[in-house]
Amino acid sequence: MNNKSLKIYDKSDIRSIAIGGFDGMHLAHQELFKLLDKNGAILVIETGHANLTPKTNRDKYTDFPLYYYDLDEIKHLNAQEFIRSLNEEYQNLKCIVVGFDFRFGVNASGSIEDLKNLFAGDVKIVEEFSYENIAVHSRVIRDFISCGDVQKANKFLNKNYTIDGLHIKGQGLGAKQFVPTINIRVNDFLYPESGIYATYTYVNNTKYKSATFIGHRVTTDGKFAIETHIIDEVLHDVNSHVSIEFIKKIRENKKFEVYKDLQNQIMQDIKLVKNMDI
Repeated sequence: MNNKSLKIYDKSDIRSIAIGGFDGMHLAHQELFKLLDKNGAILVIETGHANLTPKTNRDKYTDFPLYYYDLDEIKHLNAQEFIRSLNEEYQNLKCIVVGFDFRFGVNASGSIEDLKNLFAGDVKIVEEFSYENIAVHSRVIRDFISCGDVQKANKFLNKNYTIDGLHIKGQGLGAKQFVPTINIRVNDFLYPESGIYATYTYVNNTKYKSATFIGHRVTTDGKFAIETHIIDEVLHDVNSHVSIEFIKKIRENKKFEVYKDLQNQIMQDIKLVKNMDI
């Protein structure tokens, strides 16, 4: 197996591992991590479909080392070969932690019972975890975000949903006719539903209260955009990387027949976010 961890550790020191996709690093995932010892590590099986914490973004939400494995590179291994490869790579491995629905090996043919029979150490199984009587799964959180209910998503994530992007040039209308905005291009992350959100924006390693628009600019050029306005601040030097935390959706995207009405609405949106206790 090949790993792509941002954190470099001696694998001979690792005694316990949690295995899974872990997109979101959410409440249910944290239940698995609680069963790792101080010499634990997280093995991420990368399917290419992660969009809550894509690529190595999971690394931000744990102190355990993470090792990333491309599913396409290991899916040919049968159950015995998979366990053998783990034992060879983590030579002092004593414990494996997995979720209740864990499958492994070619065509997901290996069951939890197979895992217990093939691995000589301890196997710990975490049962389905629920919050507010709803089972916590990445797909459930994706549904919340896609519907604009970021408040619910944040509870299940146990953190604010955050997207990262590159600062790009906007259409130039903001500072001239409306308010100045920072425009970003985002890849890999799931977009919240179109609308206006109360957010925090991180620029140059500083956190700012902000109002963020995401969606098609139906009143102006019709193009898709992610634009964030920093509350009570004018930033003249913005680096290339910008992060946005979504706190609450405040309204739907709406087309205005005249710019003046859009201007008035934007000012109302900003005032609302400014006065919010977020």
